[in-house]
Amino acid sequence: MLDEKSRYGFQKALQAWFRDQGRSLPWRDDPSPYRVLVSEFMLQQTTVAAVLPYFDRWMRALPDVNALATAPEEKVLKLWEGLGYYSRARNLHRAAKAIVQNFEGKIPSDLEQLRTLPGIGPYTAGAIAAFAFDKPVPVLDANIFRVIARLLNFQGDITTAAAREFLEKSATALLPKSGGRNHTSALMDLGATICKSGPPDCLLCPVQKFCRATEPASLPIKPRKKEITAIVEWRALAIRRNRIYLIPSPGPRWKGLWLLPPAEATDAEPVLSLTYAITRYKVRLHLRESTPEPNWQPFPLDQLPPMPSPHRHAMAKWV
Repeated sequence: MLDEKSRYGFQKALQAWFRDQGRSLPWRDDPSPYRVLVSEFMLQQTTVAAVLPYFDRWMRALPDVNALATAPEEKVLKLWEGLGYYSRARNLHRAAKAIVQNFEGKIPSDLEQLRTLPGIGPYTAGAIAAFAFDKPVPVLDANIFRVIARLLNFQGDITTAAAREFLEKSATALLPKSGGRNHTSALMDLGATICKSGPPDCLLCPVQKFCRATEPASLPIKPRKKEITAIVEWRALAIRRNRIYLIPSPGPRWKGLWLLPPAEATDAEPVLSLTYAITRYKVRLHLRESTPEPNWQPFPLDQLPPMPSPHRHAMAKWV
């Protein structure tokens, strides 16, 4: 860990850089608790660039906690359509209802109270406390883990419990006495733009003189990724009179969404194929034209229910 003098110098240099180079983001420029809450759910396993258009659309449709809490689930999932990992949308919806019911519609600032809300674990609770309420608490996303591991030249596997405990203590030691919002934002931006994955831009780094890494591109150390499994999936494309026939997802994947019905594999050429990735699978999706079955439900092509992106994109390419 850094000594007291170095910690102060690190904080000062980091904040000076952030004032000039920090990113302008809608939930950062207006960090109301609700906007931060929504952004943190959206940013779980999703990049900032992908979230930006969804965030703006969401805020226009559901501008506050009460609007979200009273919205039907279908509307929530439709607004989320395309972001993936739809359990996040359902948890956000449930969290809004719990905030209205248990906290009089006010998002709590206390970490333990935040942890009682659906979908909020230690990281998200810390992020909300820091960004919405300016609390100096450790927030450890992938960018900050990388910055801290390189700063201290940490040579252990960061996925182990012992490593995470050490890095969390180190991040806590770097915190200022106040101003958690800017400190955490600065660390995230540093990791996203300069101390990025792979070879970092060390010559541009505002805190380079405090960094102990001798081979920063090799840090942090992680286990090898699991191998990707290739699978093939056939789906039915049934369109009659400008209506497409869909089925509700049987779950647990894509629960609450509507899917193209499953189809039997065939040796015939599919009418359309595309490839998509989900967790550790690479899926080759084939479509075949089919006759609607009695349990399939028709929807007008211009009034589609919420659908997972691969099915929506496949349908859009054909229609």
